Amino acid sequence: MTDNCLFCKIIAGEIPGKFIYEDDRVVVLQDIAPQAPHHYLVVPRKHIRTTLELTAEDNELVGHVYQVASRLAEKHGFAKEGFRVVNNCNEGAGQTVWHVHFHLLGGRTMTWPPG
Repeated sequence: MTDNCLFCKIIAGEIPGKFIYEDDRVVVLQDIAPQAPHHYLVVPRKHIRTTLELTAEDNELVGHVYQVASRLAEKHGFAKEGFRVVNNCNEGAGQTVWHVHFHLLGGRTMTWPPG
């Protein structure tokens, strides 16, 4: 845990957060500024500042993130229509919380290119 990390504080229970899913590796929260009818954040419990800091040790964790995202899309009924999993790395890409996390978006048609 990093002392000033918002997600670390939520995971530790220092800041209230309602998990829609959790296990020993990740927690999932609803985004506070949703960009789709379903917009969830899949957040690893392990503090990793950005995607650039992921290592080979984290390969299983990242795979688990995608498995959780897929299961949630199925559970919440938007898997068949389609969904998007997004990870922003650094300010220019829109990262605002310095703890790697993945946005799961669904429930509307996605456009391309994003952003």
